[in-house]
Amino acid sequence: MAHPKHKHSKTRRDKRRTHDKAIAPTLAKCSNCGSATKYHHVCPECGFYRGKLAIEKVVAA
Repeated sequence: MAHPKHKHSKTRRDKRRTHDKAIAPTLAKCSNCGSATKYHHVCPECGFYRGKLAIEKVVAA
């Protein structure tokens, strides 16, 4: 394995890590029920996608 000859500075380490951050997913409002959903995903509340029923939701009795 390779071994570094000199210590990398904190600045150099932090410059490498600038892109390693968590980003929040972009949310959209469901056109059917109004709940928040991810873009290009079926609504988890009502099962609609782009105004059409994609999956049938079963209501627990």
